[in-house]
Amino acid sequence: MNKKNILTLFLLLLSIGMKAQINIIDLNAVFQTDSIDQARLVVQYEMKYVKDTTNEKQLLDPLKETLMLEIGQKASKCYSYTFYQRDSVLTADYKAGASQETITQHAQAYGNGNISYQIFKNYPTGKVTTTDRLGTTNILCEETNERPEWQLHPDTMTILSYACRKATCRFKGRDYTAWYTMDVPVSEGPWKLHGLPGLIIKAEDSRGHFAFTCTGLEQHREAKPILIHTKGREKLNRKELDKMYERFYTDPIGFLAATSPNVTINITDGQGNPIKKFSEPYNPIEINK
Repeated sequence: MNKKNILTLFLLLLSIGMKAQINIIDLNAVFQTDSIDQARLVVQYEMKYVKDTTNEKQLLDPLKETLMLEIGQKASKCYSYTFYQRDSVLTADYKAGASQETITQHAQAYGNGNISYQIFKNYPTGKVTTTDRLGTTNILCEETNERPEWQLHPDTMTILSYACRKATCRFKGRDYTAWYTMDVPVSEGPWKLHGLPGLIIKAEDSRGHFAFTCTGLEQHREAKPILIHTKGREKLNRKELDKMYERFYTDPIGFLAATSPNVTINITDGQGNPIKKFSEPYNPIEINK
């Protein structure tokens, strides 16, 4: 199949009660990628997070997302398991010469993860790169790979049969408690957390808004490339990216209208009534400005 014949973008506007979920999938981000390293260890985490801090039910029972952390010799990648599944299926479809219709159906079936950003630590060397997609805008943000200033504690705990030790830090505006194991001697962890003398098995911020718990580890015997999509992305610094997130969550429809003037947007509620404007709860994991 010629890549030019692939439908690179389609918009799904799904009505959910009085809220509209905007789900945009860019197939270029699946097929037009570069390998930056080879994963030797893949770690799975359950991420719990509070998107709406005014929702008492959500505070008691946070939202959940499964994350994958691919760790190589030089770099790592942390991203949603939904992307991991979807991209694996679509890549297999593409290699098998599947029709555009089949690829589109599979892409629709999996959609995007609730956590849309992907974090690449130490890529490029000494940096951390975040890629994301807001509406139809592909984003790339490159920053210094900041190491948390950890305080090590004598406390111990066993998690997944691993002997773990306690560490705490203040990082990106939040106070974290982490449990790491030197049985897995890699200085890595979920999201942007890293810098301990072993793999971070569990971490949680003091407000209970964000928590990561390891649910499995897999050593890769065969080469598994760590892939990144950088082509055609708008490069932003962290402050610019934060402002874009705020704009998007304050008025997703207005954001789409401003950034995608050639896209027709029709969103309705559960009764079929047009929705002209709505906002989404926004509780960023990074709160220091």
